[in-house]
Amino acid sequence: MMRWRRGLIIALTLAGCVPPAGPSAAASRPAPARPAPQPAPARAAPLPPAIISVDGPANQGGLTLGTAPEGTESLTLDGQAVPLAPDRRFLIAFDRDAGPVATLEARLRDGRTVSRTIAVAPRAWRIERLDRVAKYPVPSAEFQRRRPEELARIAAARAIDSPVDGWRQPLTWPVTGRISGLFGAQRIYRGEPGSYHSGVDVARPTGTPVMAPADGVVVLAAASPFTLEGNLLIIDHGMGLNSAFLHLSRIDVPVGARVRQGQSVGAVGATGRASGPHLHWAMKWRDARIDPLLIAGPMPN
Repeated sequence: MMRWRRGLIIALTLAGCVPPAGPSAAASRPAPARPAPQPAPARAAPLPPAIISVDGPANQGGLTLGTAPEGTESLTLDGQAVPLAPDRRFLIAFDRDAGPVATLEARLRDGRTVSRTIAVAPRAWRIERLDRVAKYPVPSAEFQRRRPEELARIAAARAIDSPVDGWRQPLTWPVTGRISGLFGAQRIYRGEPGSYHSGVDVARPTGTPVMAPADGVVVLAAASPFTLEGNLLIIDHGMGLNSAFLHLSRIDVPVGARVRQGQSVGAVGATGRASGPHLHWAMKWRDARIDPLLIAGPMPN
């Protein structure tokens, strides 16, 4: 009987039905190594918000100051470059006929582009219609000969960019008195518009001192009267902003002189094309003609 059982066990073992004694091959094989866990990728710190700020509302014939975002490399207004001060302050202005919307765009060092849309408020202008008067008489030959050079001198002076900060100051009136001519006023001659009035006229007697409305550099001081402007003085206040004073009886400062706000720079007169003694104060920011009355505020009493 014992022999029969031993023989059965041997037969089953040879047939593969009973596993051999001892550890199996699978049990002796080492387990595969698991990959080490990888650290989660670090999240980039969120970029600070970038905002173009402006100090006040925009108006036709007006100006406003603003601040560009940190890291601004360049700033444009409707595609035209706007200079930036080291503290990122800037100045922009809007022509008498500026459209209803303007766009500021800043390009930052980190590759971002930030824009701000500005609504430009319209203004009502004094329009006078003269249906029985022709537009202008034919200019004299002398005027036509002299005028191109005068315009070139004015353009060159206004293109000068002086390193001064008068543009940051609240502007003051260069002379006080009765306002006899408004910026933007225009006549329509038999349906044909004439040029609009490019500055503010203040009626004062000849010889009344004219003061600098802000710090600046003298960029034009006419040695002899221009055909239209008479004795013309232009002061650059920096960042593309400048003041022109027309019809002066005299000019007290030379080209290149630095002037301070409130300093006497000349005197009221009636030189050039003027019907009586007055100061014509005109302002420009680059190509935009702007309204001194809107910038300096109401005439002091």
